[in-house]
Amino acid sequence: MTITITPEGPTLADVIAVARHGHNVELSESALDKMRQSRTIIDDIEQQGKPVYGVSTGFGALANTLIGESDRARMQKSLVRSHAAGVDDPMDAEVVRAMILLRIRSLAKGYSGVRPVIAQQLADLLNSGIVPWVPRHGSLGASGDLAPLAHCAMVAMGEGWINHDGKRVDAAAALAEAGIEPVELSAKEGIALINGTDGMLAMLILAVDDLNHFSTVADVTAALSIEAMLGTDRPFAPELHAIRPQPGQGKSAANLYKLLQHSAIMDSHRDDFEHAVQDAYSMRCAPQVSGAARDVVDYARQVSLHELESIVDNPVVLRDGRVESTGNFHGAPLAYALDFLAIAATDMGSIAERRVDRLLDATRNRELPAFLTPEPGVNSGLMIAQYTAAGIVAENRRLANPASVDSIPTSGMQEDHVSMGWSAGYKLRTVVTNLANLLAVEFLSASRGLQLRAPLTPSPSGHIAIDIIEEIAGQPGDDLFTAPIIEAVAERLSDRRFIDDIAAKVGELH
Repeated sequence: MTITITPEGPTLADVIAVARHGHNVELSESALDKMRQSRTIIDDIEQQGKPVYGVSTGFGALANTLIGESDRARMQKSLVRSHAAGVDDPMDAEVVRAMILLRIRSLAKGYSGVRPVIAQQLADLLNSGIVPWVPRHGSLGASGDLAPLAHCAMVAMGEGWINHDGKRVDAAAALAEAGIEPVELSAKEGIALINGTDGMLAMLILAVDDLNHFSTVADVTAALSIEAMLGTDRPFAPELHAIRPQPGQGKSAANLYKLLQHSAIMDSHRDDFEHAVQDAYSMRCAPQVSGAARDVVDYARQVSLHELESIVDNPVVLRDGRVESTGNFHGAPLAYALDFLAIAATDMGSIAERRVDRLLDATRNRELPAFLTPEPGVNSGLMIAQYTAAGIVAENRRLANPASVDSIPTSGMQEDHVSMGWSAGYKLRTVVTNLANLLAVEFLSASRGLQLRAPLTPSPSGHIAIDIIEEIAGQPGDDLFTAPIIEAVAERLSDRRFIDDIAAKVGELH
């Protein structure tokens, strides 16, 4: 499948398709026309010799240094080389592919003054499967993601490194093998390739996609835990959430209520007056927490959509011929959203871990065996799986501290306030991975609990959960090597088809 890039830009789904599923891209004729028009303005400035930032002057603290016409192309190459200063391990290929697509998107809007060949070069990298080696450290989210984008631009120039299956390979050799000629930069094109929020936006879009999915997975694992602990579905009745009309809460409550129907386990204690009228907060308040997280994801999605429509280059080439400096590259809008998502995802994982601890505790799990093993003492069951979950929660709480409240001045105090949005995005990726593992531990624990409730039969979603666990880990019994079980469960929950399978049994889920 090929995604066509127009001046209106790609959709969120287009970004995911290119980043995660390897779709190709092509430039529309309207995008090529917009770029040609803006390039004409830059060519006129070149001929007139006007002092314009980034065209005929230096950059950052060197903005007042006039650059002669003969040195302007060399200056653009020097800019890219000097700014490709990142260090440490490479970013994941999906982030880099999304970054490149988003840079094409920005250029295709026709406000950057580049020739169409520049955008086409980036498209050729994507379509050839070439992934630049973009180190994880280098960006402050100041003039956007300068260093990460410079590492991409280096590859377009036939310099720097690419990431080939985790190995660093010379870019010139990779381009030659793919039949791609290195591009020669001219005035304004170096800065247009590196000045923007594309890295931050890439990580935000990918995280929104993940957390849309895991918000629903969290409802499923919560429902399984509540069912396994003989909880009640009464707090999830729709009329109780209509009186507090928080949109995410209503969706999560509706999911929980639906998931807990048609269960012999739930039916076994509906009219039991000895049964607790009020479950613990980690059970009863599940939709208030996961629902609030859903609302944060919706907010972050709106930020992503606004940024997809934005011109974040600097300077920008306006339709009336002016070339003006802006501050649109500053990453604060994205940094705040990235930090907010980390907070929400951390709390989703935190409440899941509390349910795991309750499931394993024979004094609180309503007559299930300690640590969900038939022979506690001889076996330790899932005791240490909860340790793992607790350790992950502790790490996520550290990572949830916002990066966006920090700022380190750079460039001779010209860039004296930075967003730290790249750091916010990078740590969010760890939080999301950690959340997947936390939900896997809850799913495993709850499914074991449902197995141990036999001969009572579970809900339709409980049947699916038991089938998955029996396939991966069999019936409760002697202890098994636990790490690969958690890993396999996390992989299954991360697969988007997991929710489709549940929905096929219980009806559509939010």
